[in-house]
Amino acid sequence: MLGQASIFLVEDEVLIRMMLADMVEELGHRVVAEACNIRDAQVLAETMFFDIAILDINIAGSSIAPVATIIARRGLPFIFVSGYGLASRPEEFIERPALQKPVSISILGETINAIIATSSRADDSSPNIQ
Repeated sequence: MLGQASIFLVEDEVLIRMMLADMVEELGHRVVAEACNIRDAQVLAETMFFDIAILDINIAGSSIAPVATIIARRGLPFIFVSGYGLASRPEEFIERPALQKPVSISILGETINAIIATSSRADDSSPNIQ
């Protein structure tokens, strides 16, 4: 593991949300916010401090796109998860990582670590302004 990440988790199915939260914590990260609907997710996406978001693509029949847009605007990374197939990912975010449910802990861990590594490299290449 490259470091502990704070995770924002959006999932409408309570058992899946609990399973993902357990996996995140088992991987050594921490869930700092959870939402089960688009409205709450939008508020949290705007206001919470987190390193990475894990977003179910379909929240109670609605697209996660408005939440993803907020997070992208903030310049924060996110991972899509879906039980309906990865083709349902919002077209404007087709380049973002996406995992098929059920997600294995090893694949989730690899994906989170890849994002952390990419963020660390970006931070290392930023000029040090004092």
